[in-house]
Amino acid sequence: MSSEIENISRSKDKRNNIIVIVLSVLLIAVIVMYFMQRREHGVILNEINTEKDSIQFELTQIASSYDSLKTENDTINEALIVAQAKVKDLLLEVEQTKKVSYSKISGYQKQVTTLRGIMRDFVVQIDSLNRRNEELMAENLEVKEQYKEVEQKNQQLNKEKENLQQNLKRAAMLEARELIAEALNNRSKETKFAKRAEKIRIYFVLGKNATAKRGAKDIYARIMRPDQLLMVKSENDVFQFEDLKIQYSAMREVVYEGNDLPVAIFWDNTNEAELMPGVYVVNLFADGNEIGETSLEIK
Repeated sequence: MSSEIENISRSKDKRNNIIVIVLSVLLIAVIVMYFMQRREHGVILNEINTEKDSIQFELTQIASSYDSLKTENDTINEALIVAQAKVKDLLLEVEQTKKVSYSKISGYQKQVTTLRGIMRDFVVQIDSLNRRNEELMAENLEVKEQYKEVEQKNQQLNKEKENLQQNLKRAAMLEARELIAEALNNRSKETKFAKRAEKIRIYFVLGKNATAKRGAKDIYARIMRPDQLLMVKSENDVFQFEDLKIQYSAMREVVYEGNDLPVAIFWDNTNEAELMPGVYVVNLFADGNEIGETSLEIK
């Protein structure tokens, strides 16, 4: 009987030992698992914080990159301001987030990827605009150079045209050859004495000119006395010379056909005061040009 009780007691002790051993093993396993999970959790936190720091750094770089984007396009500038504000808002949110998780980190990373893509699009647009602006500036410079060349050519052509017109005008000018002025007495004979002079005859030949305009022409004579006063019959006797209307002493209308044409113009001193002694200067005009000059001396 005692032997049986002893066997039962021994069996219980053995079972209890086994239970203790099993519990000890389980406890050790639980402790090991706890420390392993804690270690793993620390590793995860470190990784999450590292990702958070990386996101903050990248957002800082993106925000800084926006400062270097320059363009004269107002629409793009406004969009840049909005995009940069979004980057700064997200950066502030990340910095102020205390409890982070893989899901939040994943969300932040997606937003960073989107913002980075938006910035790349801006870079492409601005580079394209800048290249286009450079091309336009180059084209503008080229156009200016071409315009300058054309302007210079036009100026040269205008100058040549003006020179040609002046040459043609000079070529078409009439010329008085063999110009002589002489005083005549009452018998139409030449005299050298002022008190006998009743007329002044101005004789000349209109030279041959193939380019001069044909037809009726008015020839004007201006006779300047020795005292530098112009001899005139009427203050209304005027003709156009350059930009002025000036008085003339005598005039005659002739018909010019391009060949040599002898002409005589007379100043009639009848009923006028006696001519004064001295040198008289005679100038001839036709077609708005001075065509000859001579002088006459009487005593």
